[in-house]
Amino acid sequence: MDNKPDYRQVAYHLKSLLPILEIETSSTVYKDILAICNFLEKTTFRIAMFAPFNHGKSTLLNALLGQKTLPIDLIPTTGAAISLRYGKELSTKITLKNGNIINEKGTKILKQYAVLDEQRRMNNDVVSVEVFCDDSFLKMGVEFIDLPGTNDREEQNNLVKEKLLSVDLIIHVLDGRQLMTLEERENLRDWLLDRGIDTVIFVVNFLNLLEIEAQKQVQNRLIFVAESFRSRLPQGVSNLYRVDALPALRSRLKGDTAAAQVTGLASLETALQTIVRSQQNNPEIYLDRVKKIGDQLRQVAEEKKQKIVTTIATEKQKQQTKQELTSKAKQLILQGLQRSISELESWLYLPSLCSRYQKDLANALQQNNFSPWQEKEIRSQLEKYQDNISDWVKKSADFFSEVKREKLKIELPPSPVIVIPEVENNGPKIDDRRSLFQTVDRVMNKVIGVTLSEGINYIFDRADDREEIQDSTANYNGDRDYKIYLVAAETYLQKFSQTACDRLKQYQQQAERAIELPQPKTNFNYSQSEYQIQLIDNLLDRLQLELENCGFNR
Repeated sequence: MDNKPDYRQVAYHLKSLLPILEIETSSTVYKDILAICNFLEKTTFRIAMFAPFNHGKSTLLNALLGQKTLPIDLIPTTGAAISLRYGKELSTKITLKNGNIINEKGTKILKQYAVLDEQRRMNNDVVSVEVFCDDSFLKMGVEFIDLPGTNDREEQNNLVKEKLLSVDLIIHVLDGRQLMTLEERENLRDWLLDRGIDTVIFVVNFLNLLEIEAQKQVQNRLIFVAESFRSRLPQGVSNLYRVDALPALRSRLKGDTAAAQVTGLASLETALQTIVRSQQNNPEIYLDRVKKIGDQLRQVAEEKKQKIVTTIATEKQKQQTKQELTSKAKQLILQGLQRSISELESWLYLPSLCSRYQKDLANALQQNNFSPWQEKEIRSQLEKYQDNISDWVKKSADFFSEVKREKLKIELPPSPVIVIPEVENNGPKIDDRRSLFQTVDRVMNKVIGVTLSEGINYIFDRADDREEIQDSTANYNGDRDYKIYLVAAETYLQKFSQTACDRLKQYQQQAERAIELPQPKTNFNYSQSEYQIQLIDNLLDRLQLELENCGFNR
C-alpha cells in the first residue's frame, strides 16, 4: 500500500552526488546516503526489530505474526536482515550477489541462507532475504525488518546501523535480566540522534523470569531509559512496553487470546497500529533524518570543492615553478651555446687563421705533408669546438625532453693541388704581379678547389703581405715557388673559414629554434576540475530545490 508522499526525486539527487563527490563506498557517509535513499524510495512503513543476540526479537516477531515464521534456535540466530512483507501465502525470496533469485514456499530455506554458521558468521553471498506472509497488519502497508543481533561481530553491527536509517520505527528489544549500561544507552542515543532518528520503542523481554520485586526494580530503571529517548509518537502512545515473547508466541500458536493478553502482546500491537495510522502519511518523521543527511552531504561537498580548489592552486604553482625553472635552464643553455659558438667563430676568423696556420700550412704543402698536418692542426681542434657546441644542444634536448638533434659537423675543404712550373736558370725573374700572374696562369693545371690567381692578386694588394713574402722568400734563398704555396695556404684557409662560418650560422639558427621555451606539459585537466566544482554546485542547488518542494526545509 503506497500511502507515503513521493520522495524519489530527493533520493535521485542524493544518489547523483555520490560519484561526483567520489565518496568511498566503504565510508559511513556513503552507506548512510544509500540507506536514506532506500528509506525515501520505499513504499511501506518499516518497523525494525533491533536487539543484541538472544534477546528474543525473532520470537517477538513470530508472536506478532501469530506463527513460527522465523528461526528462533538459540545457536544459529539471524545472520541477515530479513524483510517480512504481505503475501497471500507464506513464501521466501532470496537474492544472491551473482544475480540469482531463489523463490520457495514456506521458510525452511531461511536456515540455509539467513542464519549464522557455526563460527557465527553471516552468509556473504546473500544480498537480501524477503519473507511474504498473509497477515492483516502487514496488509496495511507495514513491513517488519528482523535485524541481525548486535554486540557479536562488527560486520553485523554495521549492517544493523545501515538498516536503521531506512526504517520508520525502531523496536529495541531489551533483556530484563541485563539492561543496557549507561554508556551503551548514551552511545545508541547519540548515534540515532546524529542521524535524525528519534522514533524508538523499547520492549523489555524476560521479565517473567524474574521475581516480583526484581521486576519492579527493572521497570523503574526502564522508565529512565525510555525517557532519555524523546520519541516522536502519537499522543497517549508510550515508548516502553513489557512483552513476554515466548509465552506470547505459545499463546498465539494455541489461539489462546486471554493468555496472550497477559503477556503484554496486545498492548504493543495496539500501539503499533496507532503509530502506523498516524504516521504513514506524515512527512514529519522524515524531516530530521533527511535534514541531517543533507547537511552531512553538503559538508562533504564543500570539503570536496575545497580539495579541488587546493589541487588546482597547487598544480598551478607547480607549473609556475616548472616554467621558471625551464626559463632559467633555457637562458643558461642559450648562454652556453652562444659562448661555444663565439669561441669557434673567433677561431675561424680569417686573419686569426692565417696568422696561426698560413706559414705552417705552406710548409706542409711544400713538403707534401698536408693530410697529417690537417688532422693534427685543424681537424682535432675543430672537433673540440664542435663537441662543445653539440653538448649544449644535447643538454637542451635532454632537459626539454625533445628529440635528439644531430651534432654539428663541418666539412674540411679538400687538399690544394699545386703544380710548380719549370723555369730555366737564365729565364726571367717573377718580380712583379703581372709576370707572376702570367707565369702561374701558364703553368697551373686548373687547381682543384683553389683559385690561385685570385690569391696572387690578394697577396700583391697587401703591402704587409709582400714584405712577409719577401722575408719568406729570402729564407728560402729567394725561392719564387714559396709564394705559390703561401697563396695556396691562404686560399685554403679562406675557403675553410667561409664554409665553416656558413655551416655554423645555419646550425646556430636550428639549435636556437629548438631551445625555444616550450609550454610546460601536465596531465592535470584544469577544465575538468573546474567543471567538477560547477557540477557539484548545480547538483546541490537541484537537491536544495527538491528538498524545498517536498517541505524538508521548513
